[in-house]
This record gives sequence, structure tokens and C-alpha cells, in this order.
Amino acid sequence: MKTKNLSLKIVIALILGITIGSIFNMFAQSGFVVNVDKYVFNVIGQIFLNLIFMLVVPVVFVSIVLGVVGVGDPKLLGGIGLKTITFFLTTTAIAIIIGIVLASVLQPGEGKSDLLNSDDVSSYQKTLDKEDNAQSSAANQTFDQTLINLFPKNPLQAMSEENMLQIITFAIFIGIGLIMVGSKAQAVHRLFEQTNEVLMYIVTMIMSVFAPIGTFGLVAHAFTGAGFGAIQQLGMYFFIVLLALFIHFFVVYGSAVKFIAKTSPLRFFKGFLPAITLGFSASSSTATLPVSLKCTKNMGVRPEVASFVQPLGATINMDGTAIMQGVATIFIAQISGVDLSLMQIITVVVIAVVASIGTAGVPGVGLIMLAMVLNAVGLNPAAIGIILGIDRLLDMTRTSVNITGDAACALIISKSEDKKLAAKRDN
Repeated sequence: MKTKNLSLKIVIALILGITIGSIFNMFAQSGFVVNVDKYVFNVIGQIFLNLIFMLVVPVVFVSIVLGVVGVGDPKLLGGIGLKTITFFLTTTAIAIIIGIVLASVLQPGEGKSDLLNSDDVSSYQKTLDKEDNAQSSAANQTFDQTLINLFPKNPLQAMSEENMLQIITFAIFIGIGLIMVGSKAQAVHRLFEQTNEVLMYIVTMIMSVFAPIGTFGLVAHAFTGAGFGAIQQLGMYFFIVLLALFIHFFVVYGSAVKFIAKTSPLRFFKGFLPAITLGFSASSSTATLPVSLKCTKNMGVRPEVASFVQPLGATINMDGTAIMQGVATIFIAQISGVDLSLMQIITVVVIAVVASIGTAGVPGVGLIMLAMVLNAVGLNPAAIGIILGIDRLLDMTRTSVNITGDAACALIISKSEDKKLAAKRDN
């Protein structure tokens, strides 16, 4: 895959999708526009997503197994896991604090209580009804249920249901088993390596052939439905979420890469650009995972670290979603005429960080988790209906932020492990 050419093609597809989609939105009532959007833009986009999603479960499973085996020492694996989770939880907390501070200072919902109406409430309820019931019920699970559900009773069922946390748990056990059995399982280890090579070839083929076309279809469909009118209606909310995302993207991740990984942020962002653009169009951390792994590999991240950190991050690291939850909570409180206390704001931070663990990396599920956050501070979750019109556009940007955080963590831990190995060699 020629990274530069592919990135250019995807960027061109994004621009064309935004332009044509926005023009079509002006004539949204036309039968011709409706048919083109439904049977061309949507079909192209969904086929591309399906091609990516068909690889998600095998890539996650194989990558985690190889990542665990590559680490070799179970004690070292525990150290990498602790560093990874610490990084993810810390950046998620920073992300939601950035969102809450910006929303509290700039007050996007001040004087706009007329946005809250019965149509928005009913539209949100319809959207909730369409979401996967399993995801909705997951938002209401207690802490003990969440821990129990980390461990699959039936690994095949976990794979068929795309339960990422259970798949990761099973893959970790398989990897540890291969380590402990040693040379006797060499054939099985080689099988996983060969499977990974086949999967990466398929990823390269799909990206080089279908990515620009699929990106155009997804973005054109999104803008045909929402258009710039929806952005203007909720312009301040839209602007604050984007501002918080950009601050977190460039300042938090950029600083982490520069000062912890001792790497040029410009080089990092440039090398990860193909995954960023795909994440924007697909709005799915897990769907983008195969390309994300390829990008970090090209940047010199140790394969065993990337194969462990990034699939885990695609499941539990949702900084962009946390930012949306923070801004949206303050926004909805303001348009509802509710003043949140300091304790309620702290509650929002804690709940959002905890909720990010286990949030599936698929489009729209962040809204389900936002409902749990709103319930926790006594706000009506049906008010989410007012941001539905532009959430798809913001979801694209959130996903790009999420996967960049995964890659930054993988780079930092890889550099850390390199230093350890160098120190051992010196001694």
C-alpha cells in the first residue's frame, strides 16, 4: 500500500463527499436525491464498512494472541497491560475534563432552551429502539456483572456476537498457553503468524481498492442527511466538541509522543494519517484496527506491543467519546435550565471514564453511554435527540481521536520496552 497516494485519494474522497453531500442536502426532498443517497451513497458506504467489519474479529483475536506470545514473559505482559490501562484511563479523564471546562466557559446551551422540543425527544427514543439491545443493557450493568462478563462461557458465541472484551480475554489465555507449552506448540504459533499475514494482505487489498470509494459514499451519505444546516443550528456545541477534540489530539497526544516517546509529533501524525482518514469515514475504532496496526508497524512500533495495545485500545480507549459526553452533558444541562453542582460534574467525569471501558468501537454507541451519564446526574436522556442530527459528523472526528490515542500509547510503550532491552544489554 502506497501510504501517500492512498492518503491523498481518501482526502480527495472526503472533500468530494462533503461537497456533493452538502449540495444534495439542499434538495433533500427531491426523489432523485433520495434515491441516489439511498441506493448509491449508502450502498457504497455500507459495502465498504462490511468489508472492513468482516476482518474485525479475526484481526483482534489473532493480533492479541501474537502480541501475548511476542511479549513472551507473562510478568512482562502484566507490566505492559498495567502501563496501557493507566495511559488510557489518564487520557480519558483529561479528555472529559477538557470538554467540561470548555463547555462551562463558552456555554453552548446558554439562551437556547427552545432547542429542546418533543420532536427531538421522540426522535431520540426511536434511535434507542433501533440500537442493539445488548449494548443498551450493557450500559446498566453493575461493576460485578462487568467483571464477570469479561470471561466468556462460550468463546465462539463471543466471536459471533463481536463481544470484544471477551474475545480479548480468550485470546490472552490462548497466548499464555502457547508461551507455557513452548516448542510443542510451534506449529500452532506458526499458523497464527501465517493467518495474520493473510489478513494483512486482505486489509491492504481492501484499502487500496475500496477505501477511497467507500469513504466518498459514507461521507456523502452523512452530509446529504445532515448538511450544513444542522451544523449551523447547533453551531456552538459543534464548535466546542471539535475544539476539545483538536486540543486533545494535538496538545495531549502530541505532548505525550514528544516528551514521553521522544518522537516527532509531526512524523507520528503523518505516519498515522491513513488510519486517521479511514477512522473519520468509517466512524469505528474496531473497523479501522487492521489499518491502524499496519501504520504503527511502519512507524517502527514493536509488533508484539502494537498487537496487544491497539486491539485493547479499540475496546476501552474512547477519549473522543468522553469529550462528547462531557460537552453534551453541560450543553443539555444548560438548555434544560439545570445548574450542575461540583459533585455532579465529578460524577460525570467518573462515570464517563468507567463507561468508556467496554464501549464497543462502532458508530453511534457513544450515544447509548451518554444516556447512562445523563441519568447519573438527573438529566433527561431523551434530550440527546437534539444532537442526533450532527452526531454522525462529530462521531467521525471522535473516532480519529480514539485510534490516534491507541497508536500513541503503543508507540510510547514500545519505546519504553526498547529502553529496557538496551539497558539489559549494557549490563
